[in-house]
Amino acid sequence: MSTRRRLRQRFQFSLRAALPVAVAGFAPAALGAQAGNVHYLRSVQFDFEVPERMAAFRDRLAAQNTASMVLRFDGARSIMMPDPDEEAAAPRGGARDSDRMDRRALGLAMRLRMGSASRSDQEDVVQAYVDFGSGAMTETREFMGRTFLIAGDRPAYAWKLGTEQREFLGYMVQQATAVHDGSEIEAWFTPQIPVQAGPGQYGGLPGLILVLTVDGGDLLYSATEVNLDGLGDVAIAPPTDGEMVTREEYEALVAEKLEEIRATRGAGNRRRPFDGGLR
Repeated sequence: MSTRRRLRQRFQFSLRAALPVAVAGFAPAALGAQAGNVHYLRSVQFDFEVPERMAAFRDRLAAQNTASMVLRFDGARSIMMPDPDEEAAAPRGGARDSDRMDRRALGLAMRLRMGSASRSDQEDVVQAYVDFGSGAMTETREFMGRTFLIAGDRPAYAWKLGTEQREFLGYMVQQATAVHDGSEIEAWFTPQIPVQAGPGQYGGLPGLILVLTVDGGDLLYSATEVNLDGLGDVAIAPPTDGEMVTREEYEALVAEKLEEIRATRGAGNRRRPFDGGLR
């Protein structure tokens, strides 16, 4: 079974566990606008196949495409970024066998990603800032080893609100779905926190998004903690790092580079499947 299929099955199971039952008639009054932060676990499914002779790495590769993210928000704006607490807690140095195995798995994943013509394998959204009033969005994205700063507007999702309500992390959540650029999006948001925020570029609903999936789990954001104690001295400001480009320039560059990979793969790898350069 492919890594991609195995990870999707894990996602489906985890979502059923996270949202176990429908809560009939559970609709308490919404609270006032708030400020705080939400911690998410983000999972992006790899789009490459792991060679059979590398089967021992599959489970470890599954952990390499997950990341802890934090969304900071108030009533006017939000920013998503890597969780600084998780980055600070990451182990440094060390010589355990498991560490060596994880480094080998990470190296394999990086080589497989380099040879992939899938956008999801080559791209990573590092930061995303949104101004709710104007709809302006500034993102930092990494693509093929380069960092880009992209300014524009947050996509206008044609959300369709469902009637089903469930409970997640102690909040009532409601389903909303949308189709955007050919992708199917499902969000579970809570009207109890009436801000338009959500992970990454997603939002615009009458409540904070706590769980979001794209294309059945190719991309998953699942909240793990909600803190509404305010932001203290933390300021919400757009990111500034990266090569500044427009959205149109960035999309054109992505399309060009992915086509180059497809052409290279077609010309030079016809005799055997790409294996990450391992022998």
